[in-house]
Amino acid sequence: QVQLVESGGGLVQAGGSLRVSCVASGRIFSINAMGWYRQGPGKQRELVAAITSGGTTNYADSVKGRFTISRDNAKNTVYLQMNSLKPEDTDVYYCNADVRSSYYGSFANYWGQGTQVTVSS
Repeated sequence: QVQLVESGGGLVQAGGSLRVSCVASGRIFSINAMGWYRQGPGKQRELVAAITSGGTTNYADSVKGRFTISRDNAKNTVYLQMNSLKPEDTDVYYCNADVRSSYYGSFANYWGQGTQVTVSS
């Protein structure tokens, strides 16, 4: 199977920066889109940013100009650089990826376990 493991979350003051990473491992033939979502207590999980294998990116309006998503295809890793953080960015951040495990297989969607990002005011 495939595992997604996030790292890099933590506590930061408002206006600060943080970078979270997500490594995909396991039975991987190719990865299509990778992305970051976030979810707080009582809220729906929402898309923060996504990136295709070709590098096309998409951002939530609330993070445009502050967050940057990137990926290293050779390392099956996606990053989210978060700058000018605000208290309202506090959430659990989840990695997501569409992975194909064999040449003839179809893509399946996977989630990481989440990493907590807390921004203090």
